Amino acid sequence: MPIKILDKETINQIAAGEVVERPSSVVKELVENALDAGSSQIGVEIRGGGIALIKVTDNGVGIPSSEVELAFERHATSKIKTSHDLQSIGSLGFRGEALPSIAAVADVEVVTSADGEKSGTYLLLEGGAVAKKVGQARTRGTTFTVRNLFKRVPARLKFLKSQNTESSHVANVVSQYALAYPEVAFSLIIDGKENLKTSGQGKLLDAIIDVYGVATAGKMLSVDSSQQSWTSDQGALDIHVAGMVGAPELGKSGRGYLSFFVNRRWVNSRILSYAVEEAYSGLLMTGRHPVAIIDINLLPDAVDVNIHPAKSEVKFRSEGEVFRTVQKAVRQALTAQMPVPRIDDVTAPYKAMPNYRLEQLWKESASPASHTPSTESQSPLTASLPVLRVVGQVLNCYIVAEGPDGLYVIDQHAAHERIRYDKVLKQREQKQPEVQGLLEPATFDVTPRQDAIMRSCQEALAGFGFTLESFGERTYLVRTVPAMSVNDWSGMLKELLDELSGEERGKWEEKMVASIACHGAIKAGQGLSDDEMRSLVRQLEQTANPWTCPHGRPTIIKLSAAHLERGFGRTG
Repeated sequence: MPIKILDKETINQIAAGEVVERPSSVVKELVENALDAGSSQIGVEIRGGGIALIKVTDNGVGIPSSEVELAFERHATSKIKTSHDLQSIGSLGFRGEALPSIAAVADVEVVTSADGEKSGTYLLLEGGAVAKKVGQARTRGTTFTVRNLFKRVPARLKFLKSQNTESSHVANVVSQYALAYPEVAFSLIIDGKENLKTSGQGKLLDAIIDVYGVATAGKMLSVDSSQQSWTSDQGALDIHVAGMVGAPELGKSGRGYLSFFVNRRWVNSRILSYAVEEAYSGLLMTGRHPVAIIDINLLPDAVDVNIHPAKSEVKFRSEGEVFRTVQKAVRQALTAQMPVPRIDDVTAPYKAMPNYRLEQLWKESASPASHTPSTESQSPLTASLPVLRVVGQVLNCYIVAEGPDGLYVIDQHAAHERIRYDKVLKQREQKQPEVQGLLEPATFDVTPRQDAIMRSCQEALAGFGFTLESFGERTYLVRTVPAMSVNDWSGMLKELLDELSGEERGKWEEKMVASIACHGAIKAGQGLSDDEMRSLVRQLEQTANPWTCPHGRPTIIKLSAAHLERGFGRTG
């Protein structure tokens, strides 16, 4: 087949395929245009999952009559002028591809009126070509009506999901921008029924109530980092993180409640997701993920938004600095505002998420030019535990203590794990592990699989106090061990090698910290004296996060004075 230039219609449909993936893609582009137009009210209506009808109405600046047709020419835009502008994009749209792409795969009507014009303009496009243009009365703003989506590319319809699924994607787009722009009043009507309506009062919490409901909003914590200046190879980078995150008990089964905005642009970002999930390390229940609405504000030239056809992904000039700032801001919000669990809040087992890559942070902390690592041990303390009076021990598992506002029940094993974890982490960061020399060197035999791991992590183990020497085939000579694991170092090391099998090397050190903390901790079923219980409680008060163990289980639950009074009928 000879090489030839494709016809304009085919070119437009190919280009449209990159921008218009499904009905929600159309809604996203039109809503972003409305926001760029300075709208304070945006209404969205869809029918048939957005295939039959999409209508987006705004009260923005409108399109002058002389420019309405030009707006549907490919790469026609008012948002940038030269290639230099691509280096610091401040608007949501900028390519001039959305409107011609939509017109290439659907029938489009536009009614618009700009400031200073006596009447508005009506424009009808069929097959991407102008079919009608007349004057029409309208207040300032623009209404786009899109009908018969993918009419000219019916093959695309086969790849769409059910109408309900497509409608849910549209609802998600509108919800996300309602969270990003709480000062804008959004409405969404699906098949004649109102699905969403926001007040546009300008408060994020109000938008959260409108989108997620009062119950969720009542358990959200504010995130607001101070302006932090990082110096990278490319120069200074100012980052500000704001928004709200959910208390751990709000954890969801999926990541659909993670919302990220970069300079108020809704984006998908694995880096930001990982940063937020790391901030919840040790706080979330098994298989749960956070609720978070986070906006990262930084200079336009510090982020590249021109790397994805739908502009849904971005690339940061300094990814490490953005990661650290987000992780630290969220962690500070959690540790500063998160209350101790009440007795009726603890309904499911907890499981820790992987900690921030400690190995990398420790390397950075060893470098004079590095930033202070934002590990868990350096987070500000949560609201301090009140002075507790130890009452006794229950089931040889739990310490019961009286506080000024109720009764506290402390899991002795989980509490001791937390204490040991913080101690090991601090020693490792200071590169001063407590080491215990063995009276006589001991031999340690490993399986072939364990041997491969041992050879790879031998240096890391040395950083925790293990002095190991190869001593024949799959045998090592052990001269020193971590002081905190001296009583069961062999069992701990075997279990650790099994856990490290298949793990990424960057996660080895965090596994080692948790393993050393767990082995040797006070066990459930172990009787404690009054002095031992008081000592445990006092040490727990000094930890960075006294509320959970390194595996994420709660260390403390509280039965408030009010709860006791209600239970005994003393209220009212």
